[in-house]
Amino acid sequence: MVVVLARLLQGFMMALFQSSTRTDPATPQVPRHIAIIMDGNGRWAKQRFLPRVAGHQRGVATVREIVKVCRELGVEYLTLFAFSSENWRRPADEVSFLMQLFLKMLDREVSKLHENNIRLKIIGDRSRFDANLNQCILDAEQLTAGNASLTLTVAADYGGRWDIMQAMQSMLQARPDLAGGFKDKDLEVYLSMHYAPEPDLFIRTGGEQRISNFLLWQLAYTELYFTDTLWPAFDGEALKLAIQSYYARERRFGRTSDQVQSERMQDGKTNA
Repeated sequence: MVVVLARLLQGFMMALFQSSTRTDPATPQVPRHIAIIMDGNGRWAKQRFLPRVAGHQRGVATVREIVKVCRELGVEYLTLFAFSSENWRRPADEVSFLMQLFLKMLDREVSKLHENNIRLKIIGDRSRFDANLNQCILDAEQLTAGNASLTLTVAADYGGRWDIMQAMQSMLQARPDLAGGFKDKDLEVYLSMHYAPEPDLFIRTGGEQRISNFLLWQLAYTELYFTDTLWPAFDGEALKLAIQSYYARERRFGRTSDQVQSERMQDGKTNA
């Protein structure tokens, strides 16, 4: 019975999840899914002779603005990397502040998200969060579950390698018949972001040019955009510049440029 249910779930989720390694996803003018590493809070504060926590507080205001602009532009999914599996290595007082800030954000912002028809999802390993924070996460997700204007995903205590490992374990628990061999489509439905399409555009603020263990599976064919702008200074206009860069690129997904241009011409004739 478990295997049957797992196969039904897989069939349903495959309709939602389009793998860029098996299909050629559409390239809309506005990215359907944007993923962001919000880097530079501490440096922003240091430049102003402020404590690092002041940068994190200012970063929350930037989150509000980017969520608002994404909703206005018609972006369907926004995923923010808030706290990585490796961030536990930071000073204990900073980690404690970030956990408290996360809790306050859930307490203060969720009602506003709900009022604006925004669904909130939290992905990551919640085993190190205390009971109060875990309950707040569950309450926030349940409250906003039916909202549809934008899906805001916050990755907290998340790592791309962790995600693949937990997906593997979940898959084999639900589908022991796959222990002898399986395909990527079998695993995808157990990834943390099985409910969303792969990101079209990845943005990292703060000047670093790496993906830092974020969405390792999902970023296979995502367009990467790096900016020196620190996260607290990143605003709606900066986001629009990133989207302009995305749209100027030719997304081939393994095809030749001639094939892509030919398909665009055919689409133009069809729409004429």
